Amino acid sequence: MERGGAGRGDGVMMTSGATGRIVPVFRSVLSRRALLRVAVALRALFLWLLVLAGGLRRRRAAGSEAAGASPAEAGAVAGAWKARRRRQAAEEEDVRRRRALAEEVAMAEGAGAGQGTRWATFLVAGARRNALFCRLWAPATEEMRGILVIIHGLNEHSGRYLHFAEQLTACGFGVYAMDWIGHGGSDGLHGYVPSLDYVIEDIEVFLNKIMMENPGVPCFLLGHSTGGAVVLKASLYPHIREKLEGIILTSPALRVKPAHPIVGAVAPIFSLVAPKFQFKGANKRGIPVSRDPAALLAKYSDPLVYTGPIRVRTGHEILRISSYLLHNLKKVTVPFMVLHGTADRVTDPLASQDLHREAASRHKDLRLYDGFLHDLLFEPERDEIGAEIIGWMDGMLRRQAV
Repeated sequence: MERGGAGRGDGVMMTSGATGRIVPVFRSVLSRRALLRVAVALRALFLWLLVLAGGLRRRRAAGSEAAGASPAEAGAVAGAWKARRRRQAAEEEDVRRRRALAEEVAMAEGAGAGQGTRWATFLVAGARRNALFCRLWAPATEEMRGILVIIHGLNEHSGRYLHFAEQLTACGFGVYAMDWIGHGGSDGLHGYVPSLDYVIEDIEVFLNKIMMENPGVPCFLLGHSTGGAVVLKASLYPHIREKLEGIILTSPALRVKPAHPIVGAVAPIFSLVAPKFQFKGANKRGIPVSRDPAALLAKYSDPLVYTGPIRVRTGHEILRISSYLLHNLKKVTVPFMVLHGTADRVTDPLASQDLHREAASRHKDLRLYDGFLHDLLFEPERDEIGAEIIGWMDGMLRRQAV
C-alpha cells in the first residue's frame, strides 16, 4: 500500500496496510540514477540466470547420483523434506485456528440487534480449490433489491464490516463478503498473497456463486485499499465487468513506488527466490488509519488482523498491480464511486483523483473527505459515508430502471 504527499514530487510511503509499517518511497530519480537502475536491473537479471542455471545443474546431478548418494547426503535431503512438512503442518494448524476465530466473530451488533437480518458463514472452493471463508447478511423479511460484495483490504478480514453490513440490510441490500487467500478464515499462510490475480480469480468464482443463487438481483462490488486495486483490475475484464452494476472504491491503493530503484529491479527476483521472506526492518510503529480511538484499538487487537512484517512476494504483487492500473486508467469503463480522505497517510488521494479524471466511464463519482484518514468505514462519520455509498447505488439502480 502507499501514501502520497501533497505534490507529485513528494515522497510516499509503502506500508503493510494493517500496521502502517513504513518504508520511505521516492517518486523521482535523476537521469543518472535512471541509468544506474538499468545497470542494476541488467546485473540482477544476469545473476538470476546464473542462479537458475546452477539450480538446473544441481537437479541433473541429483537425478544422476541419487542411487549412489552418501548416507549424509540422503540424510540432508530427508531432513529438508521433514522441515518442509513441518512448515506445512504448522500452516494448516494456523488455518484451522483462524477459521475457528472467524466463526466466532459476531454477525450482529448488540444483544437485540440483527433481528431484521439473516446471516450465515460458509466456505467456497476458490479457483485453485482453496477454501475461502465467506459471510452473508441479508434482509430477513424482504427480497434483496441489490447485492454489495465487499472485498476487504490487505491484512484485515471480512468480519470487520459488520456495522456497514447492517446499515446496508436496513436499506434492503444483501451483503456478501470474502476473506482473501491467506486472510481471515481462508486457506493460506497468514498475510501472504502469492498473487493478487489469484484474488481476482477467487472473486470471479464468488460472483458466479452469488449470481447463481440470486438470479436477476443487481450486483455491486466494493474494495478497500489494496482490495480496491484488486476490484478495479477485476472490472477491466469484460466477463467480470458484465456482471456488475458498478464498483465502489474506498481509499484504493493505486499508486505505489518502490523504496529505491534497486528495490524495483530486484523485487521480481527475490519474489521468486524467497517469496515468503519478511521485511522485518519495515516493522515500525503503525500510522493512524482512523480518527476513532476505539476503532484503532479494535483493529490492532483483532487476532485475525495480520500485524507481522510484509512478505516479499506480497509486496511485489502490490507494486505490480499498481503499475498495471496506472497504465490502464483510461480503459476503465465500469460505473464507479471512489472515496478518499484527504489526510490519508496510507494510500494516495491524488491517485483517486487521477482515476476519476482519466477513466472512460460514463458514470463516475469522486468523494473527498477533508481531514479524514484511511479506514473511511471506521471513521467517526462512518454512517454518513455508508449513506453516501447506499445513495450512489440507489442512483445506479434508478438509471437501470429507466
